[in-house]
Amino acid sequence: MNLAKLTKAAIIGFVFGFLLQKGGVANFHILIGALQLQDFTVMKIMLTAVITGIVGVSFLRSRGLVQLSVKKLNLPKNIGGGLLFGVGLALAGYCPGTGAAAIGQLNGDAFSLIAGMLAGSYLFALLSKRFVGKLSKDNAKAVRLVPQSGAKQHLSVFGFAVALTAVVLLLPS
Repeated sequence: MNLAKLTKAAIIGFVFGFLLQKGGVANFHILIGALQLQDFTVMKIMLTAVITGIVGVSFLRSRGLVQLSVKKLNLPKNIGGGLLFGVGLALAGYCPGTGAAAIGQLNGDAFSLIAGMLAGSYLFALLSKRFVGKLSKDNAKAVRLVPQSGAKQHLSVFGFAVALTAVVLLLPS
C-alpha cells in the first residue's frame, strides 16, 4: 500500500471516528441504551449509513467505478461471528469502531477494549488453522438481496432506501 492510499484511509478513518463521536455513539450509556432498546441513536446512525452505502455503491457500480464480489453465505461462521461480536459488544459496551472513537475522546474503558481486541486478534491468528476448517461448508451459496444490474437493481435499491428511511423516521427519538 502506498503513502497516498494510507493518507486517504487515515483521513476517512478520522472523519468516520469524528462523526461517530459527534453522533454520540462513542458514549457507553448510549450503546448500552441501544442494547436495552431504550435509546435508538445507534440504530438511526447505522441505518442511515446502510442507506447511504446501498445508494452510493449502487451508483458507483452503475458507472463502472466499483466491482462487487458477493460472499457466500456460511451460517456456522456467520452465526458464530455474530454471537462473538454481540457478546463482546454487550460486555465491553463498545464495538470496534465506537471503541476507537471512545479512545479519541480518552474514555479509559475503551483502552481495555482495544487491548483485548488486539490480544484476541493475535490469539486467533495463532490458533485459526486448527478450527477454521471445521466451520467451513463447501455447499454455501451466494445470497443476493438486489439484482445484479438493470432497472430491477435500481428499483430494488430505491425500495430498500425508502423502507429503511421509513424505519429511521418511525424509530423513537
